[in-house]
Amino acid sequence: MKIALVHDYLTQRGGAERVFELLCQRYPEADVFTSLYDPQKTIDLGDRLVKTTFLQKIPGAAKYFRLIAPLYFPAFRALNLQDYDLIISSSTSFAKAVQKRPNAYHICFCHNVTRFLWDTTTYLREYGDYRYFAPLIEKVFQVMRNIDLTYAQEPDLYIANSSVVARRIENIYGKQAIIVNYPINTNNFIFSDIKDEYYLASARMISYKRLDIIVEAFNWLGWRLLISGDGPEQERLKSKALNNIEFLGHVSDRTRKDLFAKAKSIIVAALEDYGLVPVEANASGTPVIAYGAGGVLDTQIPGKTGVFFKRQTPESLQTALLEAGEITWDYEKIRNHAVKNFSENAFFSKVEQIIDQTWMMHQSFI
Repeated sequence: MKIALVHDYLTQRGGAERVFELLCQRYPEADVFTSLYDPQKTIDLGDRLVKTTFLQKIPGAAKYFRLIAPLYFPAFRALNLQDYDLIISSSTSFAKAVQKRPNAYHICFCHNVTRFLWDTTTYLREYGDYRYFAPLIEKVFQVMRNIDLTYAQEPDLYIANSSVVARRIENIYGKQAIIVNYPINTNNFIFSDIKDEYYLASARMISYKRLDIIVEAFNWLGWRLLISGDGPEQERLKSKALNNIEFLGHVSDRTRKDLFAKAKSIIVAALEDYGLVPVEANASGTPVIAYGAGGVLDTQIPGKTGVFFKRQTPESLQTALLEAGEITWDYEKIRNHAVKNFSENAFFSKVEQIIDQTWMMHQSFI
């Protein structure tokens, strides 16, 4: 069986790219395709040959990859994948559009529906100038939504990372999805049952992460808070924070491991479709205090691995922090929960069973 692995673009290193990296490691003989590839800024594929689209030839495209959004669909449609029996796409937007031959099979790991098309206001609100171009953008996006709906019918099977994403796939694309929670490499995290006197928020500093809620809550409590990550909201958040809050900026993987392992709790205030940070925290033996909506409902057990707060407000977060302080956490059980449910072995055990079953069913019909 000849396999093609396809990802939207390899120009950054986020959660979707980390999942694609695992797929590449799992299928070392598969050919890798993407629209744009910047090996310095994305996952480590070693000497693996990465086949790109015509977009790779556009000067500056890898740096300004979001600005060429209307070109991605034709770029992926132009890829020649006729030699492949199985296509595995990893997509939040465009890779699902690839064409296969009639008797091939296409499985899409859909990290989300195309968010900038279907939740435009939320996606673009951090780009303040976009409102000046809103009428033009809306006309372009309306055309792209129709194209997105058409190409969303290409995959034979969708795998969603959470129940939230599965519902969006069904509601917008009209396709059923199998839910398989995405994994982390549990070996990349260290366990500690000795916690230091600090709380940690680890996130890119953009508006929807709602770090402003966390800053305001800790301003009031006066407890020590460390924040790792950077982004366009950084200076604004710093201007609001009191002396008990420390901004670390971007940290190394080693420092991040230590921070996760020794924090009293890791705070997540965003509404995430899935969210790897809570799972990474648990893999370090650390409980999570999270806004109780979205992907954390699939990954956290209240009172056992974390605590939820009901509203995205500083007051609601403060209540959850005080509640968490009253719980005697079993850090080893928190770690074991993550390893059992969200390790690579757990993930691929489910995925390969799905692939084997659906492939056999597909073969019986051709």
